[in-house]
Amino acid sequence: MKSVDLILIILLSIGAFQGIIYGAILCQKKSMHFYANRFLAAILFFFSYRLIVETCKVFGYLRYDFWYQILLEYNWIYGTLLFFFVKSYVQPDFRLKRKDYIHFLPVIIEIIWSFFIKSQNFYWDGTRESLSWLGYYGYMAWMLYPTMYIISSMLLIYYTTRAQKLLKHLPQQVKYQLIQGKLDWINRVVRVIKIFAIVYVLGILIDYFFFNFASNLFYGHPVFIGMAIITYWLGIEGFSRRKDEAFKIVQQLSDKEQKQLEKIAVGIQKIMIEESLYKDPELTLSTLSRKLKTKPYLITKSLNTILQKKFTDYVNELRIEEVKRALQDPKNNNYTLLALAYDAGFNSKASFNRAVKKITGKPPSSLKSTL
Repeated sequence: MKSVDLILIILLSIGAFQGIIYGAILCQKKSMHFYANRFLAAILFFFSYRLIVETCKVFGYLRYDFWYQILLEYNWIYGTLLFFFVKSYVQPDFRLKRKDYIHFLPVIIEIIWSFFIKSQNFYWDGTRESLSWLGYYGYMAWMLYPTMYIISSMLLIYYTTRAQKLLKHLPQQVKYQLIQGKLDWINRVVRVIKIFAIVYVLGILIDYFFFNFASNLFYGHPVFIGMAIITYWLGIEGFSRRKDEAFKIVQQLSDKEQKQLEKIAVGIQKIMIEESLYKDPELTLSTLSRKLKTKPYLITKSLNTILQKKFTDYVNELRIEEVKRALQDPKNNNYTLLALAYDAGFNSKASFNRAVKKITGKPPSSLKSTL
């Protein structure tokens, strides 16, 4: 066996093995995202299945033998599973409805067509006339050209695009509130798989125009090595976050509680602005509680429920806005950014830097450039 084939077998086998192991673990874990994890496990299982098939082909199996007829193609299901994984992850209560099953139509068509094409081997006697018109040209398109891979890649591009739109515009939910940063890994996964699909399609087009589909460079070993790497990485991502929850359950309030917390929120905003309490570097929840003559837990609940902010983040947002206003005033041109931050209520350079980075996602120096 050539060393290249040995390396290929090792890479594909590792990817397939890890996909099966991680997929099995994800199926067992009960959590808010258990349903989404089932879709992720299904992706890993189908990737692993494909990698096992390709590994067997390196050994010379599954080429016009019994198993060749049994093991059908499932390349057109990856995009659908990825989309439903994302959809069920961002909607914990999501369950498949009858209308959703239309998205599985491509893989059903692929299975039927794959079975039909492979069945032509029972009629083939070495002449074109032994096959029907559909059987002959279907066999040519399916077996001698990367038709199934092109369609699979286009479906991946389509469904990853839909998944990205879903992640960008999350559906409104009453029961759940997103925890900041918990969907970043999902974005990475979708982006990487989309790039992989785009590069693959471009490679096939290059092969078509410059090599007349003779190189086998872009729909042979390289794509399955890439699939093995993605399977391994995807399994690790899912496994390491199997206990994470991207949303926290929002407590349902009665009309009386809702009105009470809304009233407190108005009071918080009013006293913060009118008395500039945020400028006090020693401001605490207890201080605000005494000012409003309201219990601290009600203030916290009002901030979390009505304003959807933590106390510290809310205060720091007001301080940052104060710094921006100060930077717009020409009389402050001789003051440093840090001096203005201290005047706005920050008690250290480190706390100022952390707050700006957390709230704006940019360094403190960006406050000047936004004016």
